[in-house]
Amino acid sequence: MGWYEEALVYQIYPLGCVGAPWDNDGVLEHRILQLASPAWLDHLEELGVTCVLLNPVMESESHGYDVRDYYRCDPRLGTADDLRAVVDAYHARGMRVLFDGVFNHVGRNFAPFQDVLSQRERSRYAGWFHVNFGGDNVYGDHLSYDTWAGCSNIVKLNLGNDEVRNYLYDVVRSWVRDYDIDGLRLDVAYCLDRGFLAGLRAVANGVKPEFVLVGETLFGDYNPLMNDHACHSVTNYECYKGLWSSVLSRNLHEVLYAFKRQGGRDPWCLYTGKHLLDFLDNHDVDRIATKIQNKTLLFPLYGLLLGMPGVPCLYYGSEWGVEGENKPYQHELRPAFPQPEWNVLCDWISLLASAYRELPALAYGDYDEVLVQPAQCVFARSTAQQRVLVTVNIDPEDATYRLNGPWAHGTAVDALSGKEVSLEDGLVLPAQSCQWLVCS
Repeated sequence: MGWYEEALVYQIYPLGCVGAPWDNDGVLEHRILQLASPAWLDHLEELGVTCVLLNPVMESESHGYDVRDYYRCDPRLGTADDLRAVVDAYHARGMRVLFDGVFNHVGRNFAPFQDVLSQRERSRYAGWFHVNFGGDNVYGDHLSYDTWAGCSNIVKLNLGNDEVRNYLYDVVRSWVRDYDIDGLRLDVAYCLDRGFLAGLRAVANGVKPEFVLVGETLFGDYNPLMNDHACHSVTNYECYKGLWSSVLSRNLHEVLYAFKRQGGRDPWCLYTGKHLLDFLDNHDVDRIATKIQNKTLLFPLYGLLLGMPGVPCLYYGSEWGVEGENKPYQHELRPAFPQPEWNVLCDWISLLASAYRELPALAYGDYDEVLVQPAQCVFARSTAQQRVLVTVNIDPEDATYRLNGPWAHGTAVDALSGKEVSLEDGLVLPAQSCQWLVCS
């Protein structure tokens, strides 16, 4: 998993980004080719992206998570050849590609479920779902079935059924064969049958070297979903909450507690040495620029994101400060962008990404808390060959602290500004800023 551990991931929701209609009208349009335009490719390369995550691209009823056909590119996006062309274009720029694997549930027009509706108990697919033929539902089908999160238009698959498992494993193999993808984000991985997940990990180990599984998780202990028989990595919602909440409440103790709890050296630390997927926002939550009204604080926040343990992930549009609120039945979080934009926040993230590539301690280093105050923090990322101090100050004024122990001596160079910094007489944390100090 060497490529993933060092990655800067960029998440795109294609149906939104290319302006596809919300409901599948069945009309073939080659919209996804927009994502392989020179404008987008140059943008991602200049930003420093090394992996692109494409949210659902296979045919669905509407938003991508109500799958109709796992083997067909959604016609609102284009053809299989179009999709392969996009993947090939990213690969040509040195970027890996992840697809979104929606394996917990399907839409009502998924062909095997339609067969169950018409043939009922006689259907050879009756065991593919959790169906009660003595019940009923809001559609008047004279049967009921398990759904995801109570959504009647989303039908839960029976992942304990060997036919279903083998069908989905073959889907993954076909995606690797037809599109040459490098891994999967697993939608609602916390819902997936653990036996199915173990089998999927075996498939992942066999289809392609370093093929990665990133599971969507929320809160609780991530270890049952992140091990040798499950996912390689999971979404880090715990630190997502800590990142924005610490800044809003002016309490950096919150997020540093999460860093230490997850990746510190103490025996009770949960995920030391593992690489969770870190993010400030995504297609399911408010944009970070909506959460943080003081836009200057976006700069140290992105410095924290790329400096903390884990694999950083950007959400399309947020790198230039797009706002969006998670409102029911509205689509603010998944807007259309005919082409990307560039501004000073993009400059900053590009600078961070460039430095990140040159500092393996940020990908592989141990984590040590050095200093934490309500509005300032310093933590270290260290390997045997490199020591980096990440400093953050969210106050509008400079702050100076004398560090203790091994951090109280010598000099360092800020990898982001090139300035030499003395650690002898107190470390200055500039106002509303982040530094990555490489210690000599």
